[in-house]
Amino acid sequence: MLKSMTGYGRNEEIAGAKKITVEIKSVNHRFSDYNIKVPRQYGFLEDLVRKKLSGAIARGKVDVYVSIEAYEEADKTISINKELAENYISALHSLAEDYGLRDDISVSTVAAFSDIFRAEPKRDDEEELWQLVSGVMDPALEAFTAMREREGGRIEADLRARIDYMRSLAEKIDERSPQTVSEYREKLYAKIKELLEDRDVDDARVLTEVAVFADKVAVNEETVRLASHYNEFNGIMDGSEPAGRRLDFLIQEINREVNTIGSKASDIEIAKLVVTLKGEIEKLREQVQNIE
Repeated sequence: MLKSMTGYGRNEEIAGAKKITVEIKSVNHRFSDYNIKVPRQYGFLEDLVRKKLSGAIARGKVDVYVSIEAYEEADKTISINKELAENYISALHSLAEDYGLRDDISVSTVAAFSDIFRAEPKRDDEEELWQLVSGVMDPALEAFTAMREREGGRIEADLRARIDYMRSLAEKIDERSPQTVSEYREKLYAKIKELLEDRDVDDARVLTEVAVFADKVAVNEETVRLASHYNEFNGIMDGSEPAGRRLDFLIQEINREVNTIGSKASDIEIAKLVVTLKGEIEKLREQVQNIE
């Protein structure tokens, strides 16, 4: 099944003591291009996210945003600025001594000076944090892939319809080509008889000319190869591997055969069919640019 290179997926969960959000979106790109943004203090996650993405995405410009927020105060550690606390205590003792106050300094007295405390996020275990992020990332990646598959299905239906139409055009060319030879032979006989008036026509010479013409305009080889290319096109779409680049290459081969038919065509009907085929090729090419 084909996948589009355009997709979007998002998931947010409370995991452990953290609120983790993962957002994935992508657009068309010739190769794989990952732009991953994680909180600065969790920079180690970037390579892990990239590795996980590369196993699921073959092509496209992919932007990933990972947000990690402390969801509970318990996710913090409290440290004490001991030097500042000692300064406060010393100042309190000095105050009691200078003014004859009761020296009843206690923990609660010192704790009132809140600036001696500093709340900091706990240092995370990297493996444990990655397991949390990975678990949140999985549903986002599933939603992202599902969207790509839905869009890919729509593109695939369009491509198959166009291939069927192009196959019918090639069949018309194949049917029309021998008729052009017969028509040429009849016109040639008529022209020669007109020029020779009552004299006999050299049938051998006419047949030679017709044979040369038939060889010049014969497109059977090209139409046979086109039929093979159409079958291969459908076969690639039936597969499970990323198909964009292979389909793009195959379109070049189809275009080459159609151009050859066009260069040989001396018949207006075949020329019209070739023009229609080339228009369909451009539509195929535009669609395939969206395929992974």
